[in-house]
Amino acid sequence: MSNLVLNEDKVLIDRLRNGEESALTELYNRFWQCLFMSAYNILKDKEMCEDIIQDIFMNIWNNREKLEIHISLKGYMYACARYQVFSHFKKNKDKIHVELFDDLDKRFQYATPETLLMHEELVEQINAIVESLPQKCQQVYKLSREEQLSHKEIAAQLDISTKTVENHITKALQTIRLSMGSSTSMAMVLWLSKNLIK
Repeated sequence: MSNLVLNEDKVLIDRLRNGEESALTELYNRFWQCLFMSAYNILKDKEMCEDIIQDIFMNIWNNREKLEIHISLKGYMYACARYQVFSHFKKNKDKIHVELFDDLDKRFQYATPETLLMHEELVEQINAIVESLPQKCQQVYKLSREEQLSHKEIAAQLDISTKTVENHITKALQTIRLSMGSSTSMAMVLWLSKNLIK
């Protein structure tokens, strides 16, 4: 990710924060199509996808003054779309065909060449954040996320209390959340960190 791209992103985010509608238009023009295609590849419902993507831009605009994004805009927008699609799945489980759940994660990641790049960038960013954690915190977090061990199992393996395990995981999630931007919800961080850490 080049410094030029990061600088362009920062300028656009500052313009959004200052309430410039032209910045929202620019954001919309830059990302609407690839986000829509990603969502459509999963949901196969044009109107539903249009609503979901529209909501992302409306939420960004409505929360523009609090907007804090510490990753690339591309990565952030992709994360928003991913979260919204899965949030929609959770709310509408009874209305969605079961076959849509088959290989869901894979289909979302590789919906288009653009989203593949976004996914890889997001993975790199979260992994970099995890690698910056203190060693013990990082170790606890990876055992929890990569090996799917329970707090009790981690405590036994590392000879620490379950409370210490909980504290390390809470610290790791807070660090990821702060690094990715304060507008990122904790639910989104939990989902992303669970599904992206390799």
